[in-house]
Amino acid sequence: MKLALGSDHGGFHLKEHLKTYLQAKGIEVLDCGTHSEDSCDYPDISKAVCDEIAKGTVTQAIIICGTGLGVAIAANKCKGIRAVTCGDAFSVRMSREHNDANVLCLGERVIGKGLAELLVDEWLKTEFAGGRHQRRVDKIMELEQ
Repeated sequence: MKLALGSDHGGFHLKEHLKTYLQAKGIEVLDCGTHSEDSCDYPDISKAVCDEIAKGTVTQAIIICGTGLGVAIAANKCKGIRAVTCGDAFSVRMSREHNDANVLCLGERVIGKGLAELLVDEWLKTEFAGGRHQRRVDKIMELEQ
């Protein structure tokens, strides 16, 4: 498995933690930045991460900022993206099962490392249920037209 990972300065420490965590699990991580605590603009990071999905380099990604909200808003402006900000396991699971979310957005200032690991694990192991949910995802994607 390979996924893209990115953060702005507000999510830098959690990004670095999750990068190590994911690599230890044998997951290849494409780090789309930022690479320091220096201030940067989260829409640029969201675009860089989502571009990797658009190119087909990866099918899933994680983006982190202070709250997970700004990166999600920016990511959802990119074609083909279904980004969610989640802070609990049930929402993470439903975002994959029912919505086929392909970008998980997290907030470093909102959740700790332990919860972030739990959410990422749940997100990565949960598969899209398809069936009646596919019709709804298709309608979501038609909104881009």
